[in-house]
Amino acid sequence: MASNYMDENELEYEKPRKKSSQGKKKAAANGNKKLSKKAREKKRRRRIILFLVEVVILVVMLVVLWGVTKTEKVGKLDIPEDEIIVNEGVEDIEVMKGYWNIALFGVDSTTGALTKNTRSDTIMIASINLDTKEIKLVSVYRDTFLNLGDDVYNKCTTAYAKGGPKQAMNMLNQNLDLHITDFVTIGFEGLIDVIDSLGGVTIPVTDAEIEHLNNYQKCIAEDLKRVYTPVESSGTQLLDGLQATGYCRIRYTKGDDFKRAERQRTVLKEVMKQAQGASVGQLTDIANGVFDKVYTSFDISEIIELLGDVSEYKIVADGGFPEESIRSTGNIGSKGSCVIPENLADNVTWLHEYLFEESGYIPSKEVQEYSAYIEEETGKYLH
Repeated sequence: MASNYMDENELEYEKPRKKSSQGKKKAAANGNKKLSKKAREKKRRRRIILFLVEVVILVVMLVVLWGVTKTEKVGKLDIPEDEIIVNEGVEDIEVMKGYWNIALFGVDSTTGALTKNTRSDTIMIASINLDTKEIKLVSVYRDTFLNLGDDVYNKCTTAYAKGGPKQAMNMLNQNLDLHITDFVTIGFEGLIDVIDSLGGVTIPVTDAEIEHLNNYQKCIAEDLKRVYTPVESSGTQLLDGLQATGYCRIRYTKGDDFKRAERQRTVLKEVMKQAQGASVGQLTDIANGVFDKVYTSFDISEIIELLGDVSEYKIVADGGFPEESIRSTGNIGSKGSCVIPENLADNVTWLHEYLFEESGYIPSKEVQEYSAYIEEETGKYLH
């Protein structure tokens, strides 16, 4: 359409050709004749239409420019491809080429510190089947004892604090044989605003959760200087942004941090459900409203494309890593209480089957080396 429009303009404003003297006489004769009222009106309408088209194009260009500038300034991070670490052979795995894996980080911050020097309270992978648009979620428990991406072993939440999203993605890629290049990081304030903009989320709250939920939201509200509404009874109910964020933080009930990760996935699934019921315009407004509270690898065009297709996606499964039957917990010296993959290689085999339905996956030599080190390092504390 753009090329046709330009062609029409070129014809409309084409420079007149030099005419012969005979042509000049003829033109002068015709010029003495007045245009009919109908012809004048038609010409006037055409000029108005062209003017309006130009105005619309100008407005669209300004909006896009504003969006790109806003994103680049506050929320966009370009990570050079050669700085993303992927284990040998992983990029060549055919089955994984049909999936788009995105790292989701929720950081423990009310001050807007999203880039680094803050722990990733939530570490989650959203794996999207590009053919079916089905999404599988997996929480990587924040206290899992892993290689941080620099051959230092500690709780994996430390990777984000040390090197931001780049090191956190490298940590996931190296320990899990993945090829993640995209991420979204959000803090407490951003999550609260997203949920409030969507009208809240419906969550089943138990008696054991009420006190902790209220304590957490009270602390967050005080830091952000916001008013909060206590949850007064159990049962399935609509939670606002502060209440839902407080719910995400609960870890002092049965299930500890494993249950907290489950709560986080529950909230994310409800956010997805609410987003699918909103219009593209509403979602665009929400995105613009929280850009300064989000850190991401996506640019404005990719965000708009994702928002336009949100109704086509469906979350079909969610789980946690390490897998329940091949994990344990214990104090690992100065590292404190950790979640331990009893055999990292076996856990990675399980993960690839869970995410990509790849039966009998054989982990890379790097993962097998990390697995042997973790077993040796943690074994002396557990036995």
